[in-house]
Amino acid sequence: MKRIFFLLLFLSQAAVLGAQVADRDTYLSDIVAELGKRWPESRTLNLVFHGHSVPAGYARTPAVNTLQAYPHRVLCGIKDRYATAVVNVITTAIGGEQSEQGAARFEAEVLTHRPDVLFIDYALNDRTIGLERSEKAWRSMIEAALARGVKVILMTPTPDLGEDIRSDAAPLGAYAQMIRRLAAEYHVGLADSYACFRAKADVGEKMSSFMSQVNHPDARGHAVVAEEILRWFY
Repeated sequence: MKRIFFLLLFLSQAAVLGAQVADRDTYLSDIVAELGKRWPESRTLNLVFHGHSVPAGYARTPAVNTLQAYPHRVLCGIKDRYATAVVNVITTAIGGEQSEQGAARFEAEVLTHRPDVLFIDYALNDRTIGLERSEKAWRSMIEAALARGVKVILMTPTPDLGEDIRSDAAPLGAYAQMIRRLAAEYHVGLADSYACFRAKADVGEKMSSFMSQVNHPDARGHAVVAEEILRWFY
């Protein structure tokens, strides 16, 4: 009996270790197919962006540059590629919010929009609640979305100029790692903004050139995030 228990434990751990992020070429293939359809065969697709001030479009607080923020840039990128598509971009983000607060209103204010694809971006503010509470909240949202058949793409954080993004000890790095692990475990999509910005820092680009203030990207920073997301649709 003990041998069976340890065998099951081993297989469970191996399954987690062998888990992978959803395949970029196939995960949204049904969505991409819909984007390419024309009226009257086409239908409206809802892309929902849930999170904090960054997807909400906050720049230098209190300015909110909605049309420069990555949700709107994603819409523009999709429409450039799929001229006949009918796409709604719905932003349910609230400035200053962390993932526990986002999870509390998830059913009433996010799933009610019937998303075809859901993006979750909370890591910057989750430093205020810690990794354990953050992970619990992310799991609750992921599982609720998957139970409804929603495609999910998790977002690693954009930079904070108070940290050195090149350092493995940077607090945001731990949240990025958690989000990557969850994406692999649940086999959902990942838009790894943190890795994109770190790659730029590693070749000498200054993070301040992508930021409107210490924790909010500017138009150039949002363009980096949008480009990473759009790779799931092209």
